[in-house]
Amino acid sequence: MNRKLSIKIIGVLIMIFVLGVLILSGCKSNDGAKSKEHKIRVAEQYGLAYAPLQIMKENKIMEKNLPGVEVSWEQVGNTAAIREAMLANKIDAGFMAIPPFLIGWDKGMEWRIASGLSSSPIGLVTYRDDIKTIRGFTKDDRIALPQPGSVQHILLSMACEREFSDAKRLDDLLVTMKHPDGMNALLTKKDITAHFTSPPYIFKELEQKGMHQILSGSESMGKDFTFIIGVTTNKFHDNNPLVYNAFVKSLHEAMEFIQNDPEKSAKILSNEYNLPKEEVLKYITSEGMEYDSEIRGIYEFADFMVRNDYISKTFEDINNIIWEDVQYEK
Repeated sequence: MNRKLSIKIIGVLIMIFVLGVLILSGCKSNDGAKSKEHKIRVAEQYGLAYAPLQIMKENKIMEKNLPGVEVSWEQVGNTAAIREAMLANKIDAGFMAIPPFLIGWDKGMEWRIASGLSSSPIGLVTYRDDIKTIRGFTKDDRIALPQPGSVQHILLSMACEREFSDAKRLDDLLVTMKHPDGMNALLTKKDITAHFTSPPYIFKELEQKGMHQILSGSESMGKDFTFIIGVTTNKFHDNNPLVYNAFVKSLHEAMEFIQNDPEKSAKILSNEYNLPKEEVLKYITSEGMEYDSEIRGIYEFADFMVRNDYISKTFEDINNIIWEDVQYEK
């Protein structure tokens, strides 16, 4: 073999080696991207309105729809905590009511609605016999709800606008409490006069002697509406289409599971909420408790909130605040 031929062979071998290194490097890079893409961090809140998330978690529905996905769950007390976690890039998806979502969007949060989750009985409960309507409150009373800007706050404001022509009439009476804490305070008659809450807390409160409801969510709104929606950041949606689609598909399957098999659902949920199965079954099949993906009431909330300066603008096109294929009431 002559010298020139040997040099050519060595050159070819070097090229083959370099190409092999590049291919392996590319594979590792792709594996890393794939691993990164197959993750989702989800924030949930308290109550039976979030029941599909417990079903999704317990039945590992997302893991079935996207093998290898890593799902992490975090339970938080209110939407403010979800917003802060999303801004810090610690959460990809969260669940909340429509008003706090609109407040975040109005302030520049880069998020959109991925799906409806539930409709629910929601109401203002008190132990005071002398309070029959919201006109019965005085400056000495206190009303517990999750936070200013929560759906409970906006619904109370809607009722105040209708009753007093002043949406913010009772704002000075508000006390921020997580639902479990609000229920405990109401039942022990300490620190608060009334609690604006949702299942299972509203059911448990109304089962107690002397407790009565003075306002319902549908009375405030004037119609039924979606209580909880699912939201994802723009970044997560745009950068992780495979995981996003599996997430939405899994949500819908979890809702269908409750609709199709409430008995089995109640058994699963009884462990999560530390309640007897029969009690959970009664709650999730009660009138007004629905788990479905359609969004209702978003226009009414937005119009009211703009009119009363809770948000500064409304969406010109609903597609500016929802992701593709989201069902909504027109």
